[in-house]
Amino acid sequence: MKVLLVGGGAREHALAWKLTHDDPSLELLAAPGNPGIAELGRCVAVKATDIAALLDLARDERPDLTVVGPEAPLAAGLADALREHRVLVFGPSEAAARIESSKAFAKQLMLDAGVPTARAERHVRADDAKRAARSLGAPLVIKASGLAAGKGVLIARTLGEADCAIDAMLVGHSFGEAGNEILVEEFMDGEEVSLFVLTDGTRAVPMLPAQDHKRLLAGDAGPNTGGMGAYAPLSLATAALVDEALERIVRPTLRAMRAAGAPFSGLLYAGLMVAPGGTSPRVVEFNCRFGDPETEALLPLLAEPLLPRLLGVANGEADETPLRWTGRHAVTTVVAASGYPDTPRLGDAITLPSSTHADVHVFHAGTARQSDGRLVTSGGRVFAVTGVADTLAAAQRSSVRMASSIQFAGSQYRADIAWRELERHAGAA
Repeated sequence: MKVLLVGGGAREHALAWKLTHDDPSLELLAAPGNPGIAELGRCVAVKATDIAALLDLARDERPDLTVVGPEAPLAAGLADALREHRVLVFGPSEAAARIESSKAFAKQLMLDAGVPTARAERHVRADDAKRAARSLGAPLVIKASGLAAGKGVLIARTLGEADCAIDAMLVGHSFGEAGNEILVEEFMDGEEVSLFVLTDGTRAVPMLPAQDHKRLLAGDAGPNTGGMGAYAPLSLATAALVDEALERIVRPTLRAMRAAGAPFSGLLYAGLMVAPGGTSPRVVEFNCRFGDPETEALLPLLAEPLLPRLLGVANGEADETPLRWTGRHAVTTVVAASGYPDTPRLGDAITLPSSTHADVHVFHAGTARQSDGRLVTSGGRVFAVTGVADTLAAAQRSSVRMASSIQFAGSQYRADIAWRELERHAGAA
């Protein structure tokens, strides 16, 4: 088998690791890949958003399957272009990817389908948005409708904060075109749960629920980021809650997508808000691809090969047999660059530990190899370090231990990923 993997972050490194770990004979090709993926397969210097060049690469290499990691090429129609040239692809069409690329589209779809979510209004004028904020009342959420690398969501505790966020997006264009249209949304109280679902548009099989940590600082303080870490499993997401999410959220959404002429095939990510007490999940947002950093926590726990599941989805024959998991725990700690998330510094030399443990995975997120062979930082999130153990506390310790041993100037990470779950474990002891 030959697989073409599109993307070059930690999510793609985790996918590359899982695929080659399952089948060492697999021929892996990545575009553009990264220095970590280069140790597992062949990397080609083609940008993930260069549709024409990726088509040429697929025609030349003739992969058995192309797996698209990031949202931007999906939103730009890469999966459509590949399918038009009879290349088997895992990933939704441009029309289906609107469930992430347009929060306004997703919100209307949910409202029409009766999918539980927060009340919201979409606006393109600051004055109108501020009036909507006053109608909803604080606290509330201001969201850029377009793709903003996971950072286009601001929680406003007061109307003054809401006004500032609205002006920043619609007047100051702080998120570029992604913020030309915004949602003014009701604030939902509770805990977020990330639920991944493999689906061919009709059949659906859930993965193990996970939880990520968006805030930069310990205790979930500081600015929003693309994600500072994740863990799985979590006791909050019971089997009953997953079943409820499938029946009330996932399947109605898939029906609505089919009715809209945009059937969704690939990985549907449902970001859920679970009310205090672990009941009544509502949708925070949908993503059209594997989430990052949850993927880095989930894949080391998957006790069966991933490729057959991806092939089934791509062929329109998704296997609804429940996925098998190891029963262990995983914690992923993101090691970020100095200045992240606002102005990450690039080009800092990296020193990696000389040895690793079989149950610790160091996934490259934002690294580059210079001509002299030196490894340097090339993005805001530099590594995602996953520890796997029989207990959550042990997984956290091994993840943090390895994160602390990765050396580059100004590195920053959170040592408290999974803190809520650990508190629950302590309370139940």
